[in-house]
Amino acid sequence: MSGAVSKTFIKDMTEGSPIKLIIGFAVPMLMGMLFQQFYSMVDTIIVGKCLGVEALAAVGSTGAVGFMVNGFVIGICSGFAIPVAQQFGAQDYKEMRRFVANAAWLSVLLSVVMTVAISRLTRDILILMQTPENIIQGAYNYIFYIFLGIPVTFLYNLLAGVIRSLGDSKTPVYFLVFSSILNIGLDLFFILAVGTGIAGAAYATVISQAVSGMLCFFYMRKKFEILKMGREEIQLSGSHIKTLCMMGIPMGLQYSITAIGSVVIQAAINSLGSVAVASVAAAQKASLIFCCPFDALGGTMATYAGQNVGARKLDRIEQGIRSATLLGSIYSLAACAVMYFFGEWILKLFIDSSETVVLYQARQYLIYGSMFFIFLTFVNVWRFTIQGLGYSGFAVLAGVCEMIGRAFVGFVIVPKFGYIAVCFASPLAWFMADLFLVPAFGYCIRRLRIRFQCEDGKERGKEARKMVYQVHG
Repeated sequence: MSGAVSKTFIKDMTEGSPIKLIIGFAVPMLMGMLFQQFYSMVDTIIVGKCLGVEALAAVGSTGAVGFMVNGFVIGICSGFAIPVAQQFGAQDYKEMRRFVANAAWLSVLLSVVMTVAISRLTRDILILMQTPENIIQGAYNYIFYIFLGIPVTFLYNLLAGVIRSLGDSKTPVYFLVFSSILNIGLDLFFILAVGTGIAGAAYATVISQAVSGMLCFFYMRKKFEILKMGREEIQLSGSHIKTLCMMGIPMGLQYSITAIGSVVIQAAINSLGSVAVASVAAAQKASLIFCCPFDALGGTMATYAGQNVGARKLDRIEQGIRSATLLGSIYSLAACAVMYFFGEWILKLFIDSSETVVLYQARQYLIYGSMFFIFLTFVNVWRFTIQGLGYSGFAVLAGVCEMIGRAFVGFVIVPKFGYIAVCFASPLAWFMADLFLVPAFGYCIRRLRIRFQCEDGKERGKEARKMVYQVHG
């Protein structure tokens, strides 16, 4: 291995106190996620303060469809990074470089196809989602340019995934912090100085992400000599592309399946008018910050479960899931209290104080959602644990349960009860996923116990036969 490559460090989570290990692993992940949310919040804060409620509603109305597309990209790139990490761990650097090269070719192809197709369909999608007439042009002006930036979304997420696969988890976060600061400056420049309106927020986001992607590229060229490729290593390979697709596409679909339910809910919100859209947009941005600890706990449990199932320590997995659920439950109560007492002040980051109706409705959304954060604890902790156990299909089915819950509220409950039903869409989705995940975890543990017992029985049989052969010559 070249001395220019940082040493890969894998935290051993198979020994020691589960709760201490989980906290120690989750906190650094949380810091990175908070910066990611900060990155996405900037547009909303500046648009809401500088351009008003209708502009805020226009940006907010695109959140679900934006997540469906960009989440698919993020999931695919995360999947592409898996075989890179595996070959790096196996010290098969030639294969590793071939996976990196073919991931790049695939990303170029997918980014072009997705950009052309989705940008051409953007207005039709907004119409299908019942975007109110007074904000549809603003929504189009924003999300169209975000979709034109799909290639830079691929650029950053693919390169950041490769860097993390080679053992460097901090540098992508540093670049994300830098791009967040740049995003603020560009938002103010385009919106206030140039006067580009809502489209300026999209310009700022795309340019900032492009800069962070290029920083990753130049950093990789300088630091990782091991990635320098020969002519044969950059050639397309059917077997490598097949492996990458098998890893990446299911992970992308997992994001998109969950997002479909959010798109249905967004359409239902859009049908209630721009005030409801602005209320939910502001509340969701505030809520996402408070949801980061659940995401960090989930990511931690995937690693924790994966290491311990490899070590055949199923009892430690059960201890760990109880510890993580306890931590999440305690945090849920604290977050609910903060939302109740300080939610209005948090919302004023996005909404002018004079918009009393929007503030009131957004606070309703925050409080009712946070009352059921304990359901979200189970969704993230138990779903990611199941993924770590190797049963990722069950985790995808949990996403289907969430989609059904949100779709039911969007199609049936919102038309009957109006805005208040929107506040309970996510809690119902979380609850439906939990009804599936809790018994699914028990099933997975039982299957693993049976498998390990069978494997141990075979090993004992081999040892017994070996001893017989030794005795009888």
